[in-house]
Amino acid sequence: MDQLERFLTFAEQSPTAFHAAANLVEMLEEKGFQRLKETDPWFVDAGGKYYVMRNDSALIAFAVPETGFAAFRIAAAHSDSPAFKLKRHFEDASGDYVRLNVEKYGGMIMSTWMDRPLSIAGRLAVREGDGITTRLVNLDRDAVLIPNLPIHFNREVNQGFAFDPQTDMMALYGSAEQKGRLMREIAEAAGVAEEDILGHDLFLYGRLNATVWGAEDAYFSCGRIDDLECAWAAVTALTESTARDAVQVCAVFDNEEVGSGSRQGADSGFLYDTLTRMGFALGASDGEIRAAVAGGFMVSADNAHAVHPNHPEKYDKQNRVYMNKGVVIKHNASQKYTTDAVSCARFALICEKAGVPVQHFANRSDLPGGSTLGHLSNTHVSMESVDIGLAQLAMHSLYETAGTADLGYLIAALKEFWS
Repeated sequence: MDQLERFLTFAEQSPTAFHAAANLVEMLEEKGFQRLKETDPWFVDAGGKYYVMRNDSALIAFAVPETGFAAFRIAAAHSDSPAFKLKRHFEDASGDYVRLNVEKYGGMIMSTWMDRPLSIAGRLAVREGDGITTRLVNLDRDAVLIPNLPIHFNREVNQGFAFDPQTDMMALYGSAEQKGRLMREIAEAAGVAEEDILGHDLFLYGRLNATVWGAEDAYFSCGRIDDLECAWAAVTALTESTARDAVQVCAVFDNEEVGSGSRQGADSGFLYDTLTRMGFALGASDGEIRAAVAGGFMVSADNAHAVHPNHPEKYDKQNRVYMNKGVVIKHNASQKYTTDAVSCARFALICEKAGVPVQHFANRSDLPGGSTLGHLSNTHVSMESVDIGLAQLAMHSLYETAGTADLGYLIAALKEFWS
C-alpha cells in the first residue's frame, strides 16, 4: 500500500481527534516507541524511542540519539478538525422526531454538513469499579442527517443565507418513538452498559468515502485533511528516521481549531513539560535543557490555502500556492505564522537537499487569514520556527481536497529535517 492509500485509510478511521491519536499511537508502537505516563517517573535511555499522551487526543513522541541528550528538532501538527459536538443532554424528542442538539466546534462551512450521511464517534467516560476509564466509540454507520429546508421555504438559500447552528444544524435521528435509543446504541457500540456511561465527548462526522480523482488522479478528497495530513506525515517521517545529532520530537496537539487554549493544546505546557522531563531523565541540567531549546528548531505543520479555481482574486498575486507544487512555507507580518527570513531559508535548504519543491504563501493584505499552532507553542517553548503546510481546497469543509503528490513531498522534507 503506497503512502496516499495508507493516509486515506488512516483518515477514514480517524473520525475524531481521539481516534486520530489512537491510530497514530498504533503507528508509533509498531516501530518500537514505548509509552511514558505523565503520572509516573520517567526512565529514558540514549537511543530510546518514546511517546506520551494527554487527554487521549494529543501526543508527543520523541527519539533520542545514541549519543544521548542533544538539541531539539520538533515538528508539530494537530489532531482536531471542525465538527458538531453533541451537548451533554443532546436528545430532543419534541414534535414527531428525535433530533440531536449540537454545538459548533471550530469554524466549519456549515452548508457542507447538510443532506449527506453522518455518523457519531468520540470518547466515553465509563464507570469501572470505583473508578473511571475511557472508551473510544464509533457507530460506523449512516446514523443521522441534517436536512435542508426546501427552497420553497427558504428562497434566500442561494443568496448567502446565514445558517443558525442552534436551529438549522440539529441532526435527525428517528421518529419520536425512538427516544432513548441512541444512547443505547452508543453503549452497545462501545461494549459497555448504558448506565455505566458517566460522560461523553461525541461528535458528528461525515460518511463520504475518500476518493482519488481528476486528470491523472491528481487530487484526492476526504474529511479532515486539515490537519490529519500533516499529523500523519509527521509521525510517518519520524518512524522512518533515525536520531543522529538531535532529539527528534513530533507533537500532535488537540484543540487548534478552537484556539489551542487547553491542557492538550499548543498554548499549554504540554511540550515544555515533555522536553524538560525528558532532559532531566537523560541527566541534563536545567541550563543544558534551556540551551537545547534555544538551539532547537520547530516546524509547525498545518495546511495552506491553494488558489481556488473559481476565485483567484481572493489570493495575493505574488504569494499564491497550488496543489501538487510542493511544500508551502507560510508568511505573515503580524506573526500569525512564525516564519522569518532565517527560518524560511533553513527550511528551504532542507527541502532543497530532499529534492522537494517549495512554495511561499501570504494572504492578501486586505484579507486577514487564520492562525495556527506555531506562534502559540513558541510562547511556551521559544525556539527558531517556521510555519509550513500543504496546499488544499475547501479548508474546513466536511469534504476537503488536496494534491496527490504533496503528501510524499512533506514526508521527504521532514525525514531530511530529522536526518
